[in-house]
Amino acid sequence: MAAAGAMAAEEAEEALGLFTGIGLSEAKARETLRNGALSALLRRAVLQARSALGPALDKATGMLLYNAAARLRDPKHLGFLVGYIVRREILTDLQLSAALEYLRNHPLEPLEPADFEQACGVGVCVTPEQIEEAVEAVIGKHRAELLAERYRFNMGLLMGEARSRLRWADGKTIKNEVDLQVLHLLGPKTEADLEKKPKAAKARPAPAEKQKAAVVENGEVGMETRSLLEQLRGEALKFHKPGENYKTEGYVVTPNTMALLKQHLAITGGQVRTRFPPEPNGILHIGHAKAINFNFGYAKANGGVCFLRYDDTNPEKEEEKYFTAIREMVEWLGYQPYAVTHASDYFDQLYTWALELIHRGQAYVCHQKVEEIKGHNPPPSPWRDRPVEESLLLFEDMRKGKFGEGEATLRMKLVMEDGKMDPVAYRVKFTPHHRTGDKWCIYPTYDYTHCLCDSIEHITHSLCTKEFQARRSSYFWLCNTLDVYCPVQWEYGRLNLLYTVVSKRKIIRLVETGAVRDWDDPRLFTLTALRRRGFPPEAINNFCARVGVTVAQATMEPHLLDACAREVLNEQAPRAMAVLEPLKVTITNFPAPKALEVLVPNFPADESRGFHKVPFQPTIYIEETDFREEVDKSYKRLAPQQPVGLRHAGYVIAVQNVIKDASGRVIELEVTCTKSDVAEKPKAFIHWVSEPLACEVRLYERLFLHKNPEDPSEVPGGFLSDLNPDSLRVVHNALVDSSVLSARPFDKFQFERLGYFSVDPDSEEGKMVFNRTVMLKEDPGKA
Repeated sequence: MAAAGAMAAEEAEEALGLFTGIGLSEAKARETLRNGALSALLRRAVLQARSALGPALDKATGMLLYNAAARLRDPKHLGFLVGYIVRREILTDLQLSAALEYLRNHPLEPLEPADFEQACGVGVCVTPEQIEEAVEAVIGKHRAELLAERYRFNMGLLMGEARSRLRWADGKTIKNEVDLQVLHLLGPKTEADLEKKPKAAKARPAPAEKQKAAVVENGEVGMETRSLLEQLRGEALKFHKPGENYKTEGYVVTPNTMALLKQHLAITGGQVRTRFPPEPNGILHIGHAKAINFNFGYAKANGGVCFLRYDDTNPEKEEEKYFTAIREMVEWLGYQPYAVTHASDYFDQLYTWALELIHRGQAYVCHQKVEEIKGHNPPPSPWRDRPVEESLLLFEDMRKGKFGEGEATLRMKLVMEDGKMDPVAYRVKFTPHHRTGDKWCIYPTYDYTHCLCDSIEHITHSLCTKEFQARRSSYFWLCNTLDVYCPVQWEYGRLNLLYTVVSKRKIIRLVETGAVRDWDDPRLFTLTALRRRGFPPEAINNFCARVGVTVAQATMEPHLLDACAREVLNEQAPRAMAVLEPLKVTITNFPAPKALEVLVPNFPADESRGFHKVPFQPTIYIEETDFREEVDKSYKRLAPQQPVGLRHAGYVIAVQNVIKDASGRVIELEVTCTKSDVAEKPKAFIHWVSEPLACEVRLYERLFLHKNPEDPSEVPGGFLSDLNPDSLRVVHNALVDSSVLSARPFDKFQFERLGYFSVDPDSEEGKMVFNRTVMLKEDPGKA
């Protein structure tokens, strides 16, 4: 062991000497050594160069070798590339970048040297006369602007245009020529040239103007705010273009890859294709909203299409209600699938490919029990090397139902990134499938199905959350082993919220124990629950955009989602007046013999959006909390010696008499009213209702007391012990003005001074039910 350590140290010292010998500082050389893959490539490159040029390499050659090793995506081309460097045929970083780009675009061997040399300027000699002529032409083009702006002109523009005319010219030589010819034209700099150029004032857009972008989706043009789409267009710069899958790091290129990509492009026309592939065994939650926005949004932002594909490979847990609810939520968020497909659509093809996998010696029937192959270090299967013919016969027996559940599986011969060996491709299940009935008693797994369904649908970008990164190698392996089109899997970070649980199993426990009513209980963060509570889909999409398309997992506070809801509801929810704890008020000097009609703007900040009428009569109702007998300096609402204005009515009321019940509780006020334009301006205006509708109002708080109810260190007793006893308060006898009478479930209102509310589906004729979505302002205790 000591000898092995000494040998490793000796090799490291030798590599250190090689790396410093090409011009790297010792610190940079040691940093390179810590990257095993890079140091191995650089060592090969330096040794090859030294064998051709001798031990003394100049720094320029050394930098080219270092950059070649660091930036080359496919190591098999290293020797080819280094050969051009040591023969002094690639001399500049510009040529090296062109060479690397050519190699990325031509991953298969043999390479065509003549084509390569033309692409990276081998043998091209740019003379000083050519540079002089090119610069002269560019300066002539911009002569008038140069004479007007002198040295304030953007000289980089001249450099860029000259370089575009002479791609392989040396940049320093071009700059020197530009400087020389500009000096000849303008003469030396004057004091005026040296003065700082005044900054132009930036035009500020009007605050009400929001940038909109026309988006074409499956042939229809819609308007979408730029935020999310701009982010996703930004991601497009990192992702591969359709048909250029091989440019992605880690993508495996086979002799058939380029032909398969050519066929793929012929089918898709170069269109971006994504898919949202939920399992139909539960309701979508806030985390899925990010996945929906990313998959549908990325396709939309790049002129592509997105499939909604149900991953229906486990018949035991799937129910029709989940299929319906999933599609409903996707469409509620504003997206239309290009096509709705099911993994079960492809069961016949998947079975055929499984047979092919066995024929190729890459899959086998195994009899290890589920318990035996669980975990990261299970024992190898004793059946891994069984003959192909035997596995074919046994797999047929599996299909015919000759094995019981758990007695046989089909496993693939590969090791995944996380060390998991030979994942299962098929297992036996005697549960009828909701779509295929009793046709199958063997069903494919996610590891087997997912990439092949992506291949069948010619998905260009298979976007999934970070935990699937460990399956990327199996994704590439399976497509390449079967010689079918291989998409690219890209991973992004999950979206999690504090103060909630989203796992299906835990939500079922909450329902079973009566902690919540169902999957759409407004205290949950399923999408159906958020819709029922009154969150607009735009708010959820905006929230996902603010979280951003990140690789890192994002854990967010619920109040950030609330803020997004307020922004949207402020623009969307018409105003109404409601009283949660009513106190009767009788106006003793009512100014008319019958009820008056008051016009109330639907949106006070923009009266062009219309008005609604509310009755105003001698009996009105105000909030109990808007009256006090005893007051202090901070209290501004109604009191015996303190009048208050009635919102929208144009009157100020003053208390004349306080009526109490036997217990001393105030049950009615008698007041007088004075028109606002003659009364002294009151300290406050309060809301009120008259001839109101009785309604029920449900006020929601967080379902859990702690941020992480599933964390044993935070909640030792488990998430069910962390329930907030005050998460729901029902106000049974609230009153609301009659303007909401025609409202339907999910219609939204701002109840003035109280918050945003949504009509609940429990509403019946004669008794409306409202859910409070969010308060008007953030509760400081939640921020």
